[in-house]
Amino acid sequence: MVPGDSLCLAHLETIRALEPAVAENLPMLLPIDKAWQPTDYLPNLQAEDWREQIESFRQPAQSVSDELLVILVGDMVTEEALPSYSVSLNELARDTTGDGPAPWARWLRGWTAEENRHGDLLNAYLRLTGRVDMRAVEVTIHHLIANGFNPKSYPDPYNGLVYTSFQERATRISHGNAGKIVGRQGDANLSRICLKIAGDEARHEAFYTRMMGLVMDRDPEGGILAFRNMIRGLIAMPGRLMYDGKDPDLFDHFAIVAQRLDVYTVRDYASIIQHLVRTWNIASRIVTGKAAQAQNYLCSKAESYARFADEIAATLETQPRTAFTWIHNRKA
Repeated sequence: MVPGDSLCLAHLETIRALEPAVAENLPMLLPIDKAWQPTDYLPNLQAEDWREQIESFRQPAQSVSDELLVILVGDMVTEEALPSYSVSLNELARDTTGDGPAPWARWLRGWTAEENRHGDLLNAYLRLTGRVDMRAVEVTIHHLIANGFNPKSYPDPYNGLVYTSFQERATRISHGNAGKIVGRQGDANLSRICLKIAGDEARHEAFYTRMMGLVMDRDPEGGILAFRNMIRGLIAMPGRLMYDGKDPDLFDHFAIVAQRLDVYTVRDYASIIQHLVRTWNIASRIVTGKAAQAQNYLCSKAESYARFADEIAATLETQPRTAFTWIHNRKA
């Protein structure tokens, strides 16, 4: 928090006042004894027929296209950078001891525990199938965690809730679309994995969106201005600092493949803005001054992005394919 920043301190107090609502929504986290674990979707290496199970697991993975492998690796690398996201979100939880009993702290630890399974599962899938260069992937993960992550939300804690609401929905869309595409390509194992992860992201999205909705109810002017500030600066993608030691524009190249495959597109970005505008009832909030200007901006922003979606897609189709170290320097 910036010293003396009374507005941000007031916003932090509003976030603190949500503790009872956070406590009521803690059941949105799965009970650990009933939660899925990565081994539920992988071959059982303790079974007598473990070799047969691995072969059966690997065989359908051969049908997954190089383009989709790039998406899977990019998504997995992003998930593996979880430590950076947890540090960033501690601005909301303010868990100074690391084991605090406050509802926000309990939510953050539970969220982190659930998210941790995503990278573990995708990592194990890619490793067992042998379809990618795992050392190149590991180097990318190492770089991304070392490079850190800045969601551009500091110092206003409202920004953090806007960011997580947006990003959890974006991640759900990406994993969900990847699951549908890979299902059509013939790998039912991977399709189940992607859709299971997307299900987690949907619960997390619902929590953060609900909490920011409560902020909007308590402080519509501050909430709308924070929403506008985050959208005006573009939502920073969590994997944007990924680097494999070779390609300085790796994230951009990964994002182009995602756009081409319709895994995550400009149109999806616009749809998330529109969804949040509707969910938080932005148009109906009674505000004045700068907040009213921000209100008008937000209510028209999704449409402005959507107008250029087809043009951007057409432009990206003309871009040359890029060689990815992840897939042994093949182009995607």
